[in-house]
Amino acid sequence: MKRARQKVVVENEAPQMSEKSKKQKTCLYGSVFGETDLHTSVDWGNLPHHVILHIFQFLPLVDRARASSVCRRWNEVFHIPDLWRRFEFELSQPATSYLKSTHPDLIQQIIKRHADHLQYVSFKVDSSTESAEAACNILSQLVNCSIKTLGLISTAKPSFMNVSKAHFTSALTVVFVNSKSLSSIKIDDTPLDDPSLKVLVANNSDTLKLLKMSSCPHVSPAGILCVADQCHGLKELALNYYILSDELLLALSSEKHVDLEHLRIDVVSENPGQVQFHTIKKQSWDALLKHSPKVNIVMYFFLCEEEFDAFFREETPVTHLYFGRAVSKAMLGRIGMNCPRLIELVVCANGLQPLDDELIRIAERCKNLTAMGLGECEVTCRGFIEFVKMCGGRLTQLSIMEEVLIPDNDYSLDRLHLEVSKHLGRMWFPDMMPTW
Repeated sequence: MKRARQKVVVENEAPQMSEKSKKQKTCLYGSVFGETDLHTSVDWGNLPHHVILHIFQFLPLVDRARASSVCRRWNEVFHIPDLWRRFEFELSQPATSYLKSTHPDLIQQIIKRHADHLQYVSFKVDSSTESAEAACNILSQLVNCSIKTLGLISTAKPSFMNVSKAHFTSALTVVFVNSKSLSSIKIDDTPLDDPSLKVLVANNSDTLKLLKMSSCPHVSPAGILCVADQCHGLKELALNYYILSDELLLALSSEKHVDLEHLRIDVVSENPGQVQFHTIKKQSWDALLKHSPKVNIVMYFFLCEEEFDAFFREETPVTHLYFGRAVSKAMLGRIGMNCPRLIELVVCANGLQPLDDELIRIAERCKNLTAMGLGECEVTCRGFIEFVKMCGGRLTQLSIMEEVLIPDNDYSLDRLHLEVSKHLGRMWFPDMMPTW
């Protein structure tokens, strides 16, 4: 009986605590929104526009659209131009893709009410031709736009490459002609062509700063030269190696150009063993470096080992190197001899021969190296420690799988991490292979 009475007392006290808690919350809301009456509830429909706008900026698009139906005031804020300056159209086919897609009704609403507000626009499509064609249809309707940045992103091939060239270039031309202030364009893996680039240059030569157009087979060196000759504010350029030429590098090195800050080159073999890559002369690289001494030259390689013959036979001012496939010891040896500006090196794979000598040569010659990543390679613990010792604390990023390291008579894996940590000046461990 005593226990029962105690329980009743506790239950009777609970509502009093709850009421106190409510008053505390009311007080909190009152201090935030300027309320002085503790019993005054918040009227969410009368929040200031700038507060609602700030909230909307943190909401995903779907939640923002739902919130806009709360009341007329929230719907008004939903259509404020500031919310529509940056937008990503997500286009996918539900039957074949797991990606979400922007609702067609919302797309039409954007085109009707916000086309002239869009400034930072991207299109994310799946591998289907239908999605790429839908993106082109939207581009064709942006006749009142003032876009500053444009990105066409394919989550998987072929996508835009399956759209007819006429349809694609016609849609893109609408944006190139009407925007007048494009500064950044990313249109990799598309049927972009030279006439489209001429339209781009004719309308946006004073504003274009970044152009990424790797894997665009209809673009020729002449098309890039057109951009290089007229877009004097160009800072970043990304293209395929087959377009790169001595003539293009010399054009980018002319006095009328501002300093190029970033040049990305994708070296990709579409038909392994059937393409012989050309060599860029040292004099052309030197001219670019003289004109733009701080330029970052980034090269991504996706080649078979036998296709590397044309590269790094003489000094090359590359700063960042990424090898997506296996690369030979001989190639890594050439990098150590001829890439004195190297800052970052990532090697996906190599054969079964230790890379001790090659890494030590890279440490000796590449005095700017600050980042290294090794995948399916092999290096002895002694060789690796010697490499780290020579690089010292300048190695800000060092990633190597534990399975890559070969223990020897001098160093075990347990001792290795202590030695490497000592030379780096910070705690370091090798990466572990995931077990799931």
